[in-house]
Order: sequence, then C-alpha cells, then structure tokens
Amino acid sequence: MILIAESGSTKTNWLAADNTLYETIGLNPLFFSSDEIFEELMKNELLTASRGNFSQIFFYGASCSSAERNEIVSRALHRFFTNAGKIEVDHDLKAAAIATYSGKPGIACILGTGSNSCLYDGKNLTEVVPALGYVLGDEGGGAYFGKKLLTLFLYHLLPEQTAAIISGKYGYTKEKIFDMVYKQPNANRKMAALTQVLSESPDKEFVSDFVKKGFREFFQYHVCCYKNYKSYPVHFVGSLAYVFKNELAEVAKEYGCELGIVDRQPVYNMLQWHLKNA
Repeated sequence: MILIAESGSTKTNWLAADNTLYETIGLNPLFFSSDEIFEELMKNELLTASRGNFSQIFFYGASCSSAERNEIVSRALHRFFTNAGKIEVDHDLKAAAIATYSGKPGIACILGTGSNSCLYDGKNLTEVVPALGYVLGDEGGGAYFGKKLLTLFLYHLLPEQTAAIISGKYGYTKEKIFDMVYKQPNANRKMAALTQVLSESPDKEFVSDFVKKGFREFFQYHVCCYKNYKSYPVHFVGSLAYVFKNELAEVAKEYGCELGIVDRQPVYNMLQWHLKNA
C-alpha cells in the first residue's frame, strides 16, 4: 500500500491509500538526525503498528532539497518501514506544485512554518530564489509572524489586548522569550505556534494589517521574482494561507495576481496524483 508524507517544520501528515491519516511532528533534516527521526516515528503508536503494511513511501519535506539532507530522512524511513520496497524523499515544494497544479502553469507557494515558492508547468519545477529559513527569510510564514509578534511585544508596540494574550494566557516574559529563541531547540516551531495569537486577538484591524504586511513581503520576494508573474495563477498550501485567505486575496490583487488554489492539507491531492501516476 502507498503512504504519502507531507512534512513541514511543525507537522507531518501521513496519508495511506485507504485514506487513513497519521500525524507526527515535522521531520526537518536541518534539525533532526536519522536516529531522531526514527525515534519520533516510533512515538506514533498507530503508525508503528501499521508500518509493515506499506510497500511504497513517498516523503515530501521541508529542507529536503539536497542529496545529503534527503539521505538523513531516507535512512530513518528505511529503518522504520521494513517492508517497503520503494522509498522516495523529495522537496516539499514539489508537493505544493503537485497538489495545486490545475492543468496550466502556475506559481505554487508554501505558507507554513516557513515559506517558499516555485513555478510549475506540470513537468518542470523552477525555483528562482531559495528559502532562507526563519533567521534570514520565511516571509509570510508562521515563524516569521511569530518573530514579528515577539519583537512588537518586547518593544511595547502591540495593541493592549493582543499583548495581554501573549503575557497572560501564554505567560511570555522577556526572559522566557530570550531563552526560547536563543537557547532552546526548535525555536522556529515555537515562534510559529504564536500565530494562534492572531486568531485569538480581538484587535481584528491590527491583525489584518499585520498579516497583509507579511504577505506583501512574501509576494515581493517570492512571487515577483518570476518573469511575467502576473500571467500565472498563484496557488498556496498551508494553514496560514487558508486561515487568512481573505487577506491573501487582497494582497494578490494589489500585485495584479490571480489567487488560485488555497489548499490547507495538500497531502490528499498528492495521494490522488500518486495513485493516478502509479
């Protein structure tokens, strides 16, 4: 049986051909070794109990864009899925391209914990600028918004009620933030989790403006980089794009772009693509 994995830095969705969905944390080889990935897989009791049923594994993951990083994931998968005769590891950009392809060339974008984009025509995938990660880039992604929220919070520039959620409900202080960002592992995931504040905040005008500002940066760097970008539909995968689809549509219009497919869980379309092309 086929098993498809779509992995960001925060979460991995594993969808089997019988439509059983499993979930683990994100398995980004920039942050995890092969042994650590194997250990995380073993923590999922349902997936562990079913692992012998899968003969083909197709894993698409954040940072899986080089042979060295892909090998980190591949070793863990071969160790875990002992009955799999075929295991392939590829970039999450390809997953976004496959999931949103509508029969004509388009720009496929990821807005998850991180962010990225490519141009895809059904056969060829073109990436103009690289994803720089949460320290240097990831404009419009969860870690980017979390980092911006923390910055504004520490500078006392957030609306009062939004700041109260961060300090009251989530208990953040300067010391706790510094420890999380500079000393603890997986800071990108922890900052991305703070996007929940945007949904909880009663300061709706602030949230809308804040999100659109981040999306404008994404378009500036990751959409406008493509020649004749206005002639392509711009598709998105990821929960942030789905939750803030209205803001995304407004920003796309500002840049003269057609907002295409917005897919919260692309793993379902990916499975259909693999079943069709098996």
